[in-house]
Amino acid sequence: MAMSDAPALSLSGWFAEDGTHRYPLRVYYEDTDAGGIVYHANYLRFAERARTEMLYLMGFRQKEMAEGSGDVTGVSFAVRRLTIDFDAPAKLEDVLEVETRIVDIRGASFAVAQVIRRDGRVLARADLQLVTINRAGRAVRLPEPVKAAMETLHAKQSTPAHS
Repeated sequence: MAMSDAPALSLSGWFAEDGTHRYPLRVYYEDTDAGGIVYHANYLRFAERARTEMLYLMGFRQKEMAEGSGDVTGVSFAVRRLTIDFDAPAKLEDVLEVETRIVDIRGASFAVAQVIRRDGRVLARADLQLVTINRAGRAVRLPEPVKAAMETLHAKQSTPAHS
């Protein structure tokens, strides 16, 4: 999808009709190496931003969750496992889109698949498992409001599109 075709943009991106979260970003000089190519570790930063913005659109603020505000008490998410495949490089001033899908939800963890694209071309794919931790760094169950929201989104993402 061309950026001009995107729904009204916000800093948090948007949810597509199929439930995937779409997050646009531009590659800045600080993201690149001396050759103008995105440094590999920065793809992880792009993916992290997209996951954070997805949660934001779902109504969950990580700062509030960590502080224990509202229905969610003193939790945050830590990456437990990550696999990333690089297919093509992103370059200075490219406009990228990070697509995020929830692929699994467990008691204390959830998994996401993220794809980073430029003009529809896949540049990188990342599969992550995140665990919910308390302030002491111990694994705890996903808070019920977060789990329910993720299950609703996952169900929408898993439903085949109607022709």
